[in-house]
Amino acid sequence: MKRSAFALAVVLSLAAVTGCASNTTGAAEPTPTPSVSASYACPTMEGVQLPPECAPYDPDAAMAANERYRDRMGIDDEARAAAEDASPDVVAVLRAAAAEKELSADEVAALLVGAGALSPQVRAEARSVLFAVAGPKGGCLFGEVAGISVSVEVGGYILDGGCLPAQ
Repeated sequence: MKRSAFALAVVLSLAAVTGCASNTTGAAEPTPTPSVSASYACPTMEGVQLPPECAPYDPDAAMAANERYRDRMGIDDEARAAAEDASPDVVAVLRAAAAEKELSADEVAALLVGAGALSPQVRAEARSVLFAVAGPKGGCLFGEVAGISVSVEVGGYILDGGCLPAQ
């Protein structure tokens, strides 16, 4: 009998130590909290297995999302039609002046104001001048003067605001 009592005591002790004993107190058992194994971000690369401490990310997708501020909003048909009607006049004024000499940003701005544009946005680039103006009924006319070449497009405002994207 002593031997079986001793064996029972050993079994119960081992069960308590190894966590097999049942919860007899009626208290809620603690739930384990998840641990975060990733400690730093790692770019995903085709054919490369990342270590478990990495949180993978797609650098190309991140860069594309970072450029979203340059996207243009939609433009309604009436505003588009009015801007497209004004576009040939803007092109004619800029082309006539560009045929005589290379235009500076200040000269492009002055020509646009002379053509009736309010508050044109202009920016000199390496070999061209970028410009943008608000359309007559909304939206934007935007383009570039490069030497004697003039291009104008019609579109909505930039998500970041205005008609000319920031540098």
